[in-house]
This record gives sequence, C-alpha cells and structure tokens, in this order.
Amino acid sequence: MAEEEGPPVELRQRKKPKSSENKESAKEEKISDIPIPERAPKYVLFQRFAKIFIGCLAAVTSGMMYALYLSAYHERKFWFSNRQELEREITFQGDSAIYYSYYKDMLKAPSFERGVYELTHNNKTVSLKTINAVQQMSLYPELIASVLYQATGSNEIIEPVYFYIGIVFGLQGIYVTALFVTSWLMSGTWLAGMLTVAWFIINRVDTTRIEYSIPLRENWALPYFACQIAALTGYLKSNLNTYGERFCYLLMSASTYTFMMMWEYSHYLLFLQAISLFLLDIFSVEQSDKMFVPHKENGHMLKFLEVKFGLNMTKNFTMNWLLCQESLQAPSQDFFLRLTQSSLLPFYILVLIICFLSMLQVIFRRINGKSLKETVTLEDGRIGERPEIIYHVIHTILLGSLAMVIEGLKYIWIPYVCMLAAFGVCSPELWMTLFKWLRLRTVHPILLALILSMAVPTIIGLSLWKEFFPRLMTELMELQEFYDPDTVELMTWIKRQAPVAAVFAGSPQLMGAIKLCTGWMVTSLPLYNDDDLLKRNENIYQIYSKRSAEDIYKILTSYKANYLIVEDAICNEVGPMRGCRVKDLLDIANGHMVCEEGDKLTYSKYGRFCHEVKINYSPYVNYFTRVYWNRSYFVYKINTVISFQS
Repeated sequence: MAEEEGPPVELRQRKKPKSSENKESAKEEKISDIPIPERAPKYVLFQRFAKIFIGCLAAVTSGMMYALYLSAYHERKFWFSNRQELEREITFQGDSAIYYSYYKDMLKAPSFERGVYELTHNNKTVSLKTINAVQQMSLYPELIASVLYQATGSNEIIEPVYFYIGIVFGLQGIYVTALFVTSWLMSGTWLAGMLTVAWFIINRVDTTRIEYSIPLRENWALPYFACQIAALTGYLKSNLNTYGERFCYLLMSASTYTFMMMWEYSHYLLFLQAISLFLLDIFSVEQSDKMFVPHKENGHMLKFLEVKFGLNMTKNFTMNWLLCQESLQAPSQDFFLRLTQSSLLPFYILVLIICFLSMLQVIFRRINGKSLKETVTLEDGRIGERPEIIYHVIHTILLGSLAMVIEGLKYIWIPYVCMLAAFGVCSPELWMTLFKWLRLRTVHPILLALILSMAVPTIIGLSLWKEFFPRLMTELMELQEFYDPDTVELMTWIKRQAPVAAVFAGSPQLMGAIKLCTGWMVTSLPLYNDDDLLKRNENIYQIYSKRSAEDIYKILTSYKANYLIVEDAICNEVGPMRGCRVKDLLDIANGHMVCEEGDKLTYSKYGRFCHEVKINYSPYVNYFTRVYWNRSYFVYKINTVISFQS
C-alpha cells in the first residue's frame, strides 16, 4: 500500500509546479501575442530620433538661410560687388574701420609671426604711442580670419573683404542656430526654435547691428555667448545624463573662453550672468555639484554708471559725450511699438509673468522648508521648479532692466526676449501652470495645454509670415546705393598728395576711416576703453571749441600732427538734442556755457576755431595753411615754421 500511495503523491508534487509553469508560460505567450509592448520601444526610439533629426535640420537650415539673407541684403544695400576697393572700405566706419584695417595689415605682413609682432608693438597707427593692438582692441578675430584666409588657399579664390564679411555672416547663422537650440531645449519642441528665429529676423533692427557695422566686436562675440547660453541651459536641466552633462560643460567652457577673447566688454555680460547663477544658487534649486565664479568689473564703467543713474554730476567732455551717444540713451517709444507690432513684446510679458510667479512659489516653498520634487511632470504645473527656467528669468530681468536705460543693450536683450517668448508659448508646461492657477475644470487641462502649445505658435507663425515675409522679400529686391563722394575724394587726395610719414588729426570716427583707407598715421582712434585715447579724443575735439589758434596749435603739435581735418558736419552741427552737440559739450567742459542753475555764464574772447580758421586771417593763417577742401572737409597743413602776418 505504501508503494502504491507513493507515486500519486510524487506525481501531484510534480504536477503542481508544472501547472504553474504552464500558466506563466501561457501568460507570456498571451503577452507576446500583443504587438504593442514589443514594438513600443522601437517606435519610441524612432519617434525620438525623427524629432531630433528634424529639429537639428531645422536649426542648421535656419542659420544657413539667415547668413545667406544677410549676404544678399548687404550686397543690395551697398551694391558691394560693383564698387571699387576704396568705396567698399568707406562702408566700414568708425571703430569698424580700425578692426578691418588691422586685418588688411595682417594679410600684407611677410609672415604671420611678423604680423602679430607688428600689431603687438604697433607704433604706426597713433602718433607718439606704441600700443599692443591685439590685446587692447581684441583683434583675435582678425588674427584668426587672416590665418584662415591664407591657410585655406582662399586668397586664390575670393577677395579678402568677402572672406572677412563672410565669416561674420556665418557667425550670425551660428547665433540664430544657438538661439533656436536654447528655445528647443527649454520647451521640448523645435517649433519654439522656428518661432525664435522668425521673431529675431523680423525684429532685427533691435536684435543686431550687423547691417550697419559688420566688424563690431559684438558681432564676433555674441554668437559664442549664445552657444554658451545654450550649453548652460542644457547643463542646468535636471534630467541630463552624464555624457550630455560633460558635453554641455565642455561646450560652455570653450564658448565662454572664446567669447572673452572676442570682446573687451564680455566680462560685463558674464558678471550679470554670474549674478543670475549666484541667485539661482541661493534659491538652492539646482543640483549641488553645479557652482559658478562671478567675474570682476572695472572702475571705468562704474564712473559712467554713476553719472548715468544720477548718482554723480560731471562737466567732463568725454563722460558727457558718451552719455549723449544714441546707443546709451533710454529706448524710444518706437522701440516698444516695433516689438508690439511683431507680437513679440505681449507674449514675452505673458511668459515672463507666469515664469516669474511660478518661480516665486518655488522660493516660498523652499523658505517654508518644503522639499522640491526630483522630477516635475506636466500634471504638476510647476514650471518655476526647473533650474534653467529660473536662471533665464533672472538673467532676462537683469538685461531688460539695463536695456531700459541704455538702448545699446537691446542688441543683447531682445534676442533673449525672442528665445524666451517662443519657449513659453510652445511649452505645454507653461500653459499647464497657468491652468493650475485658474483651476480649470470644464476642459481637461493637460489636453488643452498640449493643444495650445501647438496652436498658439502656429497662429503666430502664420500671421508673421503673412505680414512680414513680403517685406523681407521687398528688401532683397530693392537695389540701394551707398554714395559718399566727398569722403572718397578726401581719401584719394591723402593717398596721392600727403607724405607717407604724415600724421593726421581730426574726429576719431574720421581717423578710423583714414587708417583703413590710406594707412596713414593718425592722432586718435574711435576706441573708448583706453584712458590715454579718450584724453587724446577730447584734446583733438578742441578744434570745435572756442579756443585760440595758439592753443589748438600747441595741442596738435604735441601729438606731432602734420595735417588737420575740419568736418563741416560737426562744426555746423544742428541736432535735436542741443546739449549733446560736440561744440556744446566742449563749451560746458571749458566753462564757456552755463551748465545748470547757479553757474556763472562766462564768455570766450575767441570765436569757434572751426569757423575762424576758414576765414584765412591772422593769427590763424600763421599756424595753419589750407591745402584741400570740398563740401564736407577742410584740410589744413600745420605749419612747422610760424610766419606771423599782419
């Protein structure tokens, strides 16, 4: 009996696990029969790859199209290809002329090493002064451009000027691409990048100065700053993997270093960025292994800001002259009107308010001791918990505050505005945050947020296309012409008649053009980051003041000047801002005009020099002999031996 009972027990024990295994295998078979789970990972990977590929293609295409547009517009505006070399160079005015002139000098040098040495020990630009032009004027772009021009064999294919401006236009394409990527990273959709580019191009009067002055340092530097911001945005994202974090950190470091090389004022922007990151750190919403070092400011800009914000008063000509520059004035009403007409300003304000209020909620939660969520989902509606959003909100507020008092900073702030506004309207998370506050119940908030994040930018894009695209096409079709025969005649006379060793004196802007177009030595340059050059500019500007012929003669000979150029446009300047004319500022600085109530009105016993010297009577003819003139310029030879006439 025991033998008979044993097997059934043994069989039952064996059947039980077998039965469970069969059930499990049956379940696996049923699961495997369902196609969705097995194919879902491949589908998700393909969808993600397609999204990234299309986004990258759109970003690169946007940059390339913008660079081509700038090239075509520049050709139409100046009729560039049909101009002689001298006429082309005259289009580079002011400090732009100086930068391009050094690019020409590098190409003429027998070797790169010799060219660099001549620039770092330059005594052929400013009389009685040896300067390190590379360091003082941030000429690294010109060094790089000259090396690339010769190393790539482009000297056999393209003219130097086209190669130079082509690089700058290419950098502007990178600039647009970086803004595209930043908005894409923040919103999660490349549609935001497309809207960023559209707003940037439509508002280009306020986003860039590339159309008016190509060689400006900011046109070389800001594309790298945009790349740095894109890398920093990716670095601050909480869901970034280790390899992505390392890539962003390396890109951020490289672009920051290049940005600092390209622009002597880069540290001011980095200082504002450091403040933003410092405040982000105080709020403790970024990962603990991500800290940043603020940069230093210098005292020269602090003095300017003291006067700008009314904390100090001055009669100093240089300081008041800088304050009178259009780029350092408060923005006009036209500025806000343009941004409103393109719909940029309203959406930017909406996005900024939502992000800022959400950020305040995060800060208050932190102050009250509530811990932040490691991952924020769409349903949470807390866009202000993302570290990269907080950083951008703080940074744009700082830049915007300064742009409200110094219009020139709009070229840094408005691209930021384009990027932030585009990110916001394309971000479901931002709309979800708004719906959470409104406690929307009639429609499912997540569904509505997803719909709006697609519908709103699409409607904006279509309206911008309908209104502004025809204008852009019209600009490319119009053939404009740059016409300045007086300056061409002046430069031609200098090259033909003036001795090679001659030194010219005049306004800094004109001196920059003379340095570029003729190569002759000058007494001053249109650069404002050197105390000695600023003092020279002020002294040379005295030719438009009420000073004696002897005083002007002593000033000019102290700088070994041989020729003086008087510009009719400055001497007879009639501007809307009377207190900002050069002659008015000189009269204030010299005590020849009342500056404010309580000051005594003083008169000069001398007439205005630029007027008196044209009359050709003693004592002016004793010191100066007119040798050339046209409608705009009067050139005087500074006599080495004074012959007093009655």
